[in-house]
Amino acid sequence: MITAKTFLYSESDGIARITFNRPDTLGSLTFDVYAELRDTFAQLQREDQVRCVVITGQGRGFCSGGDVEEIIGQLLSRGSKAMTEFARMTGDLTRNICELRKPVVAALNGVTAGAGAAIALASDFRIAAKGIKMAFLFNRVGLTGADMGVAYLLPRIVGTARAIEILYLGEPIPADRALEIGLVTKVVEPADLERESMALARKLADGPTFATGMTKVMIYNEWTMAIQAAIEAEAQAQTICMLSEDFAEGYRAFKEKRAPQFHKK
Repeated sequence: MITAKTFLYSESDGIARITFNRPDTLGSLTFDVYAELRDTFAQLQREDQVRCVVITGQGRGFCSGGDVEEIIGQLLSRGSKAMTEFARMTGDLTRNICELRKPVVAALNGVTAGAGAAIALASDFRIAAKGIKMAFLFNRVGLTGADMGVAYLLPRIVGTARAIEILYLGEPIPADRALEIGLVTKVVEPADLERESMALARKLADGPTFATGMTKVMIYNEWTMAIQAAIEAEAQAQTICMLSEDFAEGYRAFKEKRAPQFHKK
């Protein structure tokens, strides 16, 4: 099982759980947290016993982004080479989340800002506690809103016009507004966040892991394809899935009028 030093990590019955545990700084990230998160999501690809990942925070924050002193303060004293290496490392984190062939559920318990908003955006589902706010703050501190893949992901989720508004202004987005524009999947009462996010994770973990992973891969791959290439790629992907044991089990379950028991790897 994966062990973590800079955040909490646990596994239970196919569900991995990552919890930011710096509540005194609203779950802010340090260089070490970024690096360990990047490496953890890369390693999760190889952890066959994990079929779904939940990422959340503690206290009043999900993740408030990079720590002001430990990251921003230090970066100002470094040269462009170190700054580029850092920017690439943070991008590797969101890329690893997007490339993970397992569903990722972000349970947004509190402030979700900057890099925290980017991590949530890279997740497959975002369940938000009522009353929280999301904010893409990059422009407000003199940085481009195009960071950690945000300018790639956000227009595809909320549309180009809304993405421009969100990234240019950097204003907080209340949970209800985030739901209205499709930025979050669901808004729940704070007391229900744990139950709702884990229920979704359980449903995903019990599903056809291979087929879900293939669906995620195809969604991202097809963004850059012409329609003809996309249709052919889907035909090939579907053939691979039809050759899997899960497809045969789905057929047997349908014929026998029972719930399918998909492979756990």
